[in-house]
Amino acid sequence: MDANAVALYLKENPQFFEEYADVVADIFVPHPHGGHAIPIAERQIVTLREKNTELENRLREMFRFGGENDQISERLHRSTLALIAAPDLETTLAVLYQSLQEDFGVANVACRLWGRVPEQSYLPELAAASQELREYADQLGAPYCGPIAPFESRDWFDGGEGCKSFAFLPLRTAHTFGLLGLADESAERYHAGVGTLHLTRLAELASVATARYLPSPA
Repeated sequence: MDANAVALYLKENPQFFEEYADVVADIFVPHPHGGHAIPIAERQIVTLREKNTELENRLREMFRFGGENDQISERLHRSTLALIAAPDLETTLAVLYQSLQEDFGVANVACRLWGRVPEQSYLPELAAASQELREYADQLGAPYCGPIAPFESRDWFDGGEGCKSFAFLPLRTAHTFGLLGLADESAERYHAGVGTLHLTRLAELASVATARYLPSPA
């Protein structure tokens, strides 16, 4: 009889443990963390304690993530109220940048807007953007996170050569009209596996806020 047959027999005949309780009490097994042998009953207690510790750790992690998500939601709410109150495009962009830097700890923020732009406007965000960059933004179905700054976008950031990770958020309503860029010197800040739910919401918020002050396309 091999080990699998023994295990199957014990599973199918649980009364064995009642009928031979004294035998079970005399069985000693190696301690899971090394050292002396312990009774099989004590081994079960050790296993239960380990599972309990694992569950407690998972619960603490859930509470931590829940708290972090609540904080992010509150920050987004504050940003929304401030952007709604902004009376013009220049103020809207200033509020957006300040919120990202102070509320979300984003070191470098920049964006470009294109299409029909307000006349006599000298904002750097309305500087010409290459056709390649516009096409790149239009093809983004979701925020990009990773080490690559496409085309001329690295030049948007002060000290852009020192930035190692980037997030690029397409700005669009009925059509794509801009690109919001975030950059950091840490390669881990915006890596490919980072969640993009809050970035997507931020992109939607920034899109609606800035589109109000851009002429509608012909």
